[in-house]
Amino acid sequence: MRDPLRILLVGSGGREHALAWRLSQSPRVEQIFVAPGNGGTAQASLPNVANVKDVDPDDFSALAAWAIKHAVNLIVPGPEAPLVAGIEPGILCFGPSKSAARMEGSKAFSKDFMKRHNIPTAEYRVFADYERAKVYLDSTESDVVIKASGLAAGKGVVIPSTKEEAQTALREIMLEKEFGAAGDEVVIEEKLEGDELSILSFSDGYTIRSLPPAQDHKRIYDGDEGPNTGGMGCYAPTKIASKTFLEEVHKTILQPTIDGMRREGFPFVGMLFTGLMLTRDGPKVLEYNVRFGDPETQTIMPLLSAETDLAEVMLACVEHWLDGAQIKIDPGFAVTVVAAAGGYPGSYEKGARIDVAGDHQADTLEEAVKSAYKGMELIKFDSIYYRKDIAHRAFEPNARHGEESLTYASAGVSIDAGNSLVEKIKSAVKSTQRSGADAEIGGFGGTFDLQQAGYSDVPVLIGAIDGVGTKLKVAQAMGKQDTVGIDLVAMNVNDLVVQGAEALFFLDCYSCSKLDVDSAASFVQGVAEGCRRAGCALVGGETAEMPGLFNGTDYDAVGAAVGAVSRHKILPNLPSMKTGDVLLGLASNGAHSNGFSLIRKIVERQGLAYDSPCPWDATTTVGMSLLTPTRIYVKPLLGLAKRDLVKGMSHITGGGLVENIPRMLPPHLAAEVDVTSWTVPAVFKWLKEAGNVSSLELARAFNTGVGMVLVVEEGLAGTVVGELEAAGEQVRRIGGLVGRDGDGCVLRNLDAWD
Repeated sequence: MRDPLRILLVGSGGREHALAWRLSQSPRVEQIFVAPGNGGTAQASLPNVANVKDVDPDDFSALAAWAIKHAVNLIVPGPEAPLVAGIEPGILCFGPSKSAARMEGSKAFSKDFMKRHNIPTAEYRVFADYERAKVYLDSTESDVVIKASGLAAGKGVVIPSTKEEAQTALREIMLEKEFGAAGDEVVIEEKLEGDELSILSFSDGYTIRSLPPAQDHKRIYDGDEGPNTGGMGCYAPTKIASKTFLEEVHKTILQPTIDGMRREGFPFVGMLFTGLMLTRDGPKVLEYNVRFGDPETQTIMPLLSAETDLAEVMLACVEHWLDGAQIKIDPGFAVTVVAAAGGYPGSYEKGARIDVAGDHQADTLEEAVKSAYKGMELIKFDSIYYRKDIAHRAFEPNARHGEESLTYASAGVSIDAGNSLVEKIKSAVKSTQRSGADAEIGGFGGTFDLQQAGYSDVPVLIGAIDGVGTKLKVAQAMGKQDTVGIDLVAMNVNDLVVQGAEALFFLDCYSCSKLDVDSAASFVQGVAEGCRRAGCALVGGETAEMPGLFNGTDYDAVGAAVGAVSRHKILPNLPSMKTGDVLLGLASNGAHSNGFSLIRKIVERQGLAYDSPCPWDATTTVGMSLLTPTRIYVKPLLGLAKRDLVKGMSHITGGGLVENIPRMLPPHLAAEVDVTSWTVPAVFKWLKEAGNVSSLELARAFNTGVGMVLVVEEGLAGTVVGELEAAGEQVRRIGGLVGRDGDGCVLRNLDAWD
C-alpha cells in the first residue's frame, strides 16, 4: 500500500479551485492544503481541502519549509512564478525545474529553442535594445506581434494594427515598463493568421499524454477586440483539432519539444501548455507555458472520467512512469466564462476585484454555452464584466458546427506555393537548355529532339534513376539544399556515362510534407547546376506535398536521366577486355552520396552536431564537409568513350570498389586493386577510426577516395591519364585485370589501412 498523499497546492484562482476539486476525488489523497486559496477552496463541499493563511505564497523558501513541517509529500504549483523562480522544496514537485521553466520564463529562450529543434513557429527577432527594436519596426512591412520576453501574467502580448500602434507598444513595454522587468527584452514576430487553440500535456520527461484541445479567448471584448488578458473564457474540445491534426501536432511539435528539452539537459516534468495557431501552412507554436493553463484547467478538469485519478497521474509524471498511467476523457463539451472587475486588464479598484469563472459541462457545445451563461446570471458584484460570446468561433457560419472549412491548403497542400516555386526556378531550368531541348517547364512534359542533337542514325536510349539517400538528412539539418541537388544529377549521369551514353535530359521529383519555396528552389537550382556540369537539359519535374507521409521539414528527392549512345559505342566492351588491361582510378570529392546511414551513425556516436568543427578538416564544419557534392565525371569521360579510348567504366557508389568494379567485367576476369596506390582522404580515415570500421567494410561501404574506375589498354593508359589530368581530374593507376578465380575484385595490401 502506497503512502497517502498530503498535497500543497500553490495559488489563489479558479484554476487552483478546479485542481483542488479534482484532486480531492482521489482515494490516495488524505489532505490538500491551498496557499493561499480562495472562497471556492474553502467550501464545505471539499472536506479534505483547507486554505493556508499563515505562510506567504510568494516566499518560496517559506513554502518549502511549511510543506516539510506539515508532512506534505507532493507540491503542485498552480501559477508559473514559483517554477520560473526555481522552487526547490526537497520533496516531490509536480512541475519542471528552473532551467526547464525558462520555456515560459523567457519567450526569447523558447523561440530560440524552437528554432534549434525545427519546431514550427512564427519568424521572429529578439531585442534588448530599444533603439534597435524601433529601427527594425520601421524597416519591416509585415504585420507583427510584440511580446515582452519575461513573465507578464499572460498580458505581455500586443497585436498592433498599425505601425504607430506598434511603436507605441514598444515604447510602453521597453521604456515605460508597462510590464516591469518582463519588458527588458522583447520578441517581435510575424503575425500569424488562423484559429488558436491550446493543448495541455502531461509529461514525465519521456512520455507525453495530452488532454482535449481547448480554445481560449484572450481579448477583453466581444468579437476578439481590445487588449489581451489572462483569459476571458474557454471551451473544449474544439472540433478544429481533428484526430489527424492532433497526431501531426504530437509528431512535429509536442514530442520533439519533450525530446529536445531532455537532450539539452533540462527534461520537462509536469504540465506543458502549448499555445498553437492553425495556419494555412499547418500548426505553429505561439507560446509554451510550464503549468496548467488558466482558464483551460477549469474547462478541462470536468471532462476527465471518473476512472482518471489526477493525483495518480501527477505521481506518474514525477516518478517517470506516465506510460503506465490511465487517462480517460468523458464525451461532451465544457465551457468556462470568466467574470472580472470593470477596467480589467487596465487599472481597476484593486481591493474590489473579483474574478469568477462559471464552468459548465453538457452533451453538446450549444447546451454547455447556454448553461454557462445561465450560471453567470447568478453572479453579482460591482462593475462586473464578462464576455457574451465565448465559443463564438465554433458557431460562425463557415465553421460547420465547429469544424474548419476545408481547403487543399488546410489539408497541407499549397497550390500557391507550387506556382511560386515554378516561377522561382524557371530561369535556373532555362539555363540548362541544349541542342534538342528548350528546357521550358510548366507544361505536361518535356521533349527532346534527337535529330537536333546530332544523331543521324537511330541511337540507343539509356535511362537511369536514383536518389541521394540519407545525405538529405544532413542537408536538412544544415539548411543547405543546393549541393544535394547536384548530387541527384551526379548519381544518374555518372551511371549513364559508364555505358558510353551522353546525358540528354533530366527530370526530378521533390516530395515533402509542406512546400518551403525557398528550400525547394535552392534544391532545384542545385539540380540545374548539376545539369550544366553534365551538359544535359532539365526538362521537367514534379513537386509533391504529402502531409502525413513526411514530417516537418523532411523531404525526399528522386531523379531520372535519359541518355543516348550509338549502338556500336555501348560500354562496357566486354569482348575487348583481357588480362593485363590497366585500371585507372579517378579521385572522388569525398563521401559523395553513399554510406550516409553509417556516416550519420558514427557522427552521432561521437557526440558531434553537423555544425560542430570538422575533426578531419579544420577549415569547415562536419555538415559542410559532408555536403561536398558528388563529382560529375561526364564531360571528360564522354570524350574518351566516343574515341574508343576506354573499354569499361565503373561508377563507385554503394558497395564501394568491391561491389561496383565487377559490374563492368566479363565473368572470366577480375580486378586486382592495390589500395596503397592512392591516398585515402582524411574523412574516410576518421570514419574508420571513429566508427571502428574494418578495412574491408570501409571498401564495401565507401568509395575511399576513388569515384570512378576505368579499364584501358596498357598502351593507351598514358594518353588517357594525360587527357584526364588536362581536364582537371586526379588520376591514379590502381591495378589491372587478371584471370578470375573467385571474387570479381581483389584488394591487395588492405592491411595498410589498419
